[in-house]
Formats: sequence, C-alpha cells, structure tokens
Amino acid sequence: MVDREMQWLLDEKYAGIKSEAFYADCKKLVLGVPLAYLIGFTSFLHCKIWLDARPLIPRPETEFWVEEAIKVIHGSNTLSLGLGKQSPRILDLCAGSGCIGIAIAKAVPQAQVDFGEIDANLIDTITKNLKENGIDENRHTVTQSNLFSKLPDAYDYILCNPPYIDESLGRAETSVKAHEPYVALFGGKDGLEIIIQLITGAPKHLAPGGQLWIEHEPEQSRDIQEIGLRYGFTTSTQLDQFGVERYSILVLQ
Repeated sequence: MVDREMQWLLDEKYAGIKSEAFYADCKKLVLGVPLAYLIGFTSFLHCKIWLDARPLIPRPETEFWVEEAIKVIHGSNTLSLGLGKQSPRILDLCAGSGCIGIAIAKAVPQAQVDFGEIDANLIDTITKNLKENGIDENRHTVTQSNLFSKLPDAYDYILCNPPYIDESLGRAETSVKAHEPYVALFGGKDGLEIIIQLITGAPKHLAPGGQLWIEHEPEQSRDIQEIGLRYGFTTSTQLDQFGVERYSILVLQ
C-alpha cells in the first residue's frame, strides 16, 4: 500500500521526477501523514479539492451519499418527496474543505449554495476550492459560523458531515487521530453532541418540507430518528456503498 501511495505521490506532485523533496515526503508517508495532505489536494465527485489548511479529508462514504443527494435535488429520486425548486437553496454545514457544497453546486448549476464552517482557517480553503471548480461568486456565500449562529433561514436542503465519531468505540485509525483535525472528527458523548444541536436547530433554518442530511455512525441511527421525531422530522436512514447505516435524511413536516 505504501509503495502504491509513493508512486501516486511521485506522479501527482512531482511529475515523475524523484527529488530530495519527494524522498522527504516519502518519509512522512511512512510515518503516517495522509497522502492527500502531502499531495495537497484530493478529488471528490469530479471536483478538485485543495486541502491547504488540512481540513478533514473527504471520504468515499461521503461521496456516495452526496451523489444520492444530488439525485434528489435534481428531482430524479423518490426520496425527494415532492420538494422541487428551480433554484434550490442549499447549506453545506460543518463545511471543512467545502467538498459537499462544491460538488452540489457543480452538479446543479441553478442552485444557490452557502457554506458554514466554525474554523476561520478553513474559510480561505473553501473559497479557493470554489474558484478552482468554477463556481460563480454570485451563487455562494462562505461564513464562519458555529453551526447556525450566523446563518440565515429558509434553506431547502442542509447537508452536513459533522463531527460524529464516538471516541469510545476506538474505530479511528492512528494516522487519522494523529493528523486530521480532532474537532472535525469526534462528536463528544456517544458522538451525538453536534448531531443533536443540528437536529434541534435545523427547523428554524429549513423551509417547509426541507431536508436535513446527516452523516453518522450506524449506532446513532435510532437516536437520530427519535430526536428527529420530537422536532418535527420524518427520518429515513440509508446504507452506504459498504452496506453500513451511514446517513439519515430528515424531512421537516
């Protein structure tokens, strides 16, 4: 695996030319620094995503459900439940690199997409990724915000890959814990602290019939459904490409 990553590093970052810098990066790779950070970017649903400020590295599981969300927004999936607009308003919350919102903005040219991210260091990275992928500046806003604190209301879709890992389960790999941002990974007690805030805050920021999409651990599905019900949502939990309960769609009634 390391040899394959070294070859990718050589091809993607160094154009096949072995240099002192390449060998220095190889040492970092062996020590567990993620390949995507060393290269400086990754791909996400046909988008180039820069990782300048080292946000959470996008995962294939997230790609899977965002692609499903794009189908819904296009109105080509039964999960859309009749919510369809010519110019849907979308929020990528806990945006990190901005990969979710950027993929949607690129796939749905008529959408207005906002980004909310608590880490001020990531605002420039999101803006850079929007420019890299040709998203017109009139179609988006990027806001430093602690969840909904500085964001407007009446979104049609809110999509979020929040900090949701339950640290007590011990699933996070050593390299992930050592190099990726703790605040973007771990969600407090049972991994649910941020998820609860999302569900309880979202009704004030969704249009009637609006949808909240949340990535989460399979162990959190029942809690999400129960909390969602108390706050006026109908919830369906979906499997990822590996057959794991990975995301829930909460529809505001």
